[in-house]
Amino acid sequence: MMQAKPMLHSTTHPTPVGELTLIASDQGLRAILWPRRSLARAGIHARANRNPDHPILRRTASQLDEYFAGTRTAFDIPLDLQGTRFQLAAWRSLADIPFGATTSYGRQAAALGIPTAARALGAANGAHPVCIVLPCHRVIGADGSLTGFGGGLPMKQWLLDHEARVLTESPSPLAGEGRGEGSASSIVSTAEWQHQQPLQTRLSMPVA
Repeated sequence: MMQAKPMLHSTTHPTPVGELTLIASDQGLRAILWPRRSLARAGIHARANRNPDHPILRRTASQLDEYFAGTRTAFDIPLDLQGTRFQLAAWRSLADIPFGATTSYGRQAAALGIPTAARALGAANGAHPVCIVLPCHRVIGADGSLTGFGGGLPMKQWLLDHEARVLTESPSPLAGEGRGEGSASSIVSTAEWQHQQPLQTRLSMPVA
């Protein structure tokens, strides 16, 4: 018997970087899409019913508002990611790059235990459907260049500048309401980040 596809719910949410489309199943957040990015490019082929009151979508919108207001440095949202085993590993690893830090594709690959897969990781990151919450904007080229980004390079620079500004204005914030599970006290530099334990063993973000 063919298993029924889960019902998807959607809404749009205005932000400083444009109107984002939020999509969730009852199990978790499925996508946050940049303006003009199609559902098909995000790997979503089922119809999503507009439902701005769905609890996961409301939770996502609220936490995005806190992120842009500078009062949230980590997200606490259940995810319902759909992809290959390699893609899921790459996408989940993004969740552990600290707020305000950057790393390279090579270091991300090395942290996953596949140091020769930098190019494949770049392709996987480019296909991931949950922008900002899974912060692929924090992955840059080995030479410090911004490289490709689904929202466009000016948007990638804006997000990095926003996080740097938040840290500059609040260098030692306390963990608490609006901060999610992480706090700025755990932020490390790019050089230190690459020496931590493999990412898949340290994920704190709930994933359905």
